[in-house]
Amino acid sequence: MPLPTHFISHGGGPWPWVPQMAAEFAPLAASYRALADSLQQKPKAVLMISGHWETESFAVQHCKRPPMVYDYSGFPPETYEVRYPAPGAPELAEDVAQRLHRAGLPTRLDDTQGYDHGTFVPMSLLFPEADVPLFQVSLQHGYDPAAHWEMGRALAPLRDDGVLIIGSGLSYHNLRLFGPEAREPSEGFDQWLQQALQLPPEVRRSAILNWEQAPFARVSHKKEDHLAPLFAILGASEQDKAEVTYHQKMIFGGVTASSFRFG
Repeated sequence: MPLPTHFISHGGGPWPWVPQMAAEFAPLAASYRALADSLQQKPKAVLMISGHWETESFAVQHCKRPPMVYDYSGFPPETYEVRYPAPGAPELAEDVAQRLHRAGLPTRLDDTQGYDHGTFVPMSLLFPEADVPLFQVSLQHGYDPAAHWEMGRALAPLRDDGVLIIGSGLSYHNLRLFGPEAREPSEGFDQWLQQALQLPPEVRRSAILNWEQAPFARVSHKKEDHLAPLFAILGASEQDKAEVTYHQKMIFGGVTASSFRFG
């Protein structure tokens, strides 16, 4: 039985370590705990596709002990001392790189990239003991939906081998439009996204690959780095039905955000 895949909204910055933000994102934290509880057993490894790592070609994290990447600013000093010491998965990384090469996708191994906050924030709540091997695959510059879909297709067989594949982004990501003005575009785009993900597989593929035609698409995603992980997740889950696992309104005074499970 293949493991499900997930596209998760990962919140803002190091929110679990900032009390006011942690209170606001309590429903998101609960959704992560529910995700972990839904697994029959701990996965062999977690493969994370984060909106916070992109490269010219696809890259696969190859470190035995990846360092930390504090890719946020303006937060309390203690949030720059957070550690998530999960081991990497270099052998799996090599297998993934080979799969992507065979799919005709430009790919390299990366021996220096650390865990960015799109990875270590959700993982600190999913597996707080940091005892599951963890590695990342980057996005490719340009965010071509079809290329990322093909990347997901190449990764799909890992689901049968006990690897949990997670796309970590945000269903709404416009850092210049928060508060009440974000309410209409984030709700509108979220409603379209939920409807599109329930379509039959081939129709769903067409809708998502042409996501820019959606209501409020370019207002919700000026730059689609936080949506692109979904393209890969859908490639790895083409025939699987979508289920909403998190839905919250009025975040930061107006934002609507969601997460989804496939399979």
